[in-house]
This record gives sequence, C-alpha cells and structure tokens, in this order.
Amino acid sequence: MRDHFIKRLTELAAKNPKILLITGDLGFGVFEEFARRFPKQYLNAGVAEQNMSGLAAGLALEGRTVFTYSIGNFPTLRCLEQIRNDICYHQADVKIVSIGGGFSYGALGFSHHATEDLSILRALPEMTVVAPGDDWEAEEATEALARQEGPGYLRLDKSSAGHTARTGETFEIGRGRVLLEGDDFTLVSTGGILGVVLEAAKKLVHEGIKCRVISLHTLKPLDTEILLKSARETGGIMTVEENTVTGGLGGAVAEACLEGGVPPALFYRIGLRNSFATIVGSQSHLRRCYAMDEQTIVKKAIQFLGFKRKISKKGAAL
Repeated sequence: MRDHFIKRLTELAAKNPKILLITGDLGFGVFEEFARRFPKQYLNAGVAEQNMSGLAAGLALEGRTVFTYSIGNFPTLRCLEQIRNDICYHQADVKIVSIGGGFSYGALGFSHHATEDLSILRALPEMTVVAPGDDWEAEEATEALARQEGPGYLRLDKSSAGHTARTGETFEIGRGRVLLEGDDFTLVSTGGILGVVLEAAKKLVHEGIKCRVISLHTLKPLDTEILLKSARETGGIMTVEENTVTGGLGGAVAEACLEGGVPPALFYRIGLRNSFATIVGSQSHLRRCYAMDEQTIVKKAIQFLGFKRKISKKGAAL
C-alpha cells in the first residue's frame, strides 16, 4: 500500500504545487524520487512528531495541502494533542498517513502495533478516517483525501487484498464496496485484513455458506446505507478489524444499525478485546494468536450462522 500511496501522491504533486509531504524521518528508499522531483514540496521534520503536526497545521493554514507520514502510532497517538488542537480544531488541510496499521510491524513489539488508532482518530471532530483494504483503494483514497479539504487520516497496511476494483468502478470516501454477494450473513472489514476476510469467505462457500463481504474503507463518515441494507437482507453482521473492537469498526457498525432502527438478529466483532498484543512476531502470526485469522473467521462464521438459523426457527415456531 505504501508504494501505491507514494505513486499517486507523486502524480498529484506534479499537478498541484500546494501539496507538501512531511516525513517524521521515515520513508528511506521510498521518498527519494519525490524529494528529488519536488524539493520545495518535501520536508523531513525528524523524529519529532508533535513538531511535525504543528508545522503541518501552520502550513495548511497558509494554503498548503499537507501530508504527514510516519509508522505505527507515531504520527497519531504520540502527537494526539497537536492533531486535536492544531489540526482538527482549525479544520486544517492536513492528511495524516500512518504506514503499518494493526500488526504490520508486529516483530517490533507492542509500541509499534497500531491497534487503537482507528477508534481514537474516529472520535475527533472534523476528522475523516480511511483504512484501505487493497492497493487500488490505497491509491484512490490518497487522491480523494488530497481533493477533500480538511483533516484526514489514512491508515496504510503492510498486507493488502491485492487489487479488487472492477472495470469502471469509482472510489468515493464514505461509500463502502460490496465485493462478494451472499444472503446468509454479512462480513464487514476495514483495512488490509480484507484479504484474510475474502479468503475466509471463499472457504465458507465450500461449507455451503454464502456471505456478503463489504470493504468499509472509510470509518468516518460511515456508509450507513450499505450497512442497514445488509442488516435487512442478511440478518446478521460480523465485523473484522485489526484494531481494538472498542470504538472501532465494530462499534461504528453497531451504532449505525441501532440508531438506524435495523438491529441485525446476530452481531459479532472480531478484533482485539481490551488488551495489548504482548506477543512479538509477524503480522500473520499475531493475527493467529489474537483470533483474527482466516481459520478463526471461518470457525466463528459457522457458529454464527448456526445461532442465526436457530433464532429463525424459533421465530417461525412462535
């Protein structure tokens, strides 16, 4: 996703001199071409994320469209006060880019695990929150955020679902994508774990289960229409996120369904539950350890559908 982000940003910067990329001393081996081609649109702020965010807000208020960049929690949680007070409060045109969503940097330990960022950034007023699920979404989200004024957060993952776009498809912030049709229940995911969800959905077909799969790449604003439609048509929703379930994707979907008056008959959230990841390892290893891998999704889905069918029969008997 990182390479697709910088590819599209380079194209945009060539057309728009207001675009400015500020890195927190990262992106080596990735940003060299951008820095060479656009020396007046590139800045290394050093390992000083609070300063980077305040600087970005000031430059945005002077008319620039600023992208800040670092890994894991550094461009978000470390400088949360500057994001809240300097960027969001002033509606500054700053896009915060975090490479390494979820367990992407799992081998570096929990300080590098970005597993609360979606919940926390989503809570900030004026902030748009986007977590692409594949390379196409990453590129398109970069451009969409650049064109949209105001604060934005782009969470990039090391993993990706590859390329899921259909011919002629257009990307829109706040508009989810149905990638697989089905009516047994709905799987909703955000971020790079989409690839795992799609593989799990294919395995479920062999179990006689056809589930709808939605890539909800934008957590805020949320596409409530696609969620309410799925709750009505499939009766059950399971969310999958590489993030704490508290306040993240699962929380957002639950809020939308309940406030929309369409509570699904069954609802389940897959993600971290009130814990930090205390194990060190690869992203796929940590997904297995914390029950958000393909096998766990298949197992939970089979149990989930069993409950749903029992409820349906009970309802019919009544």
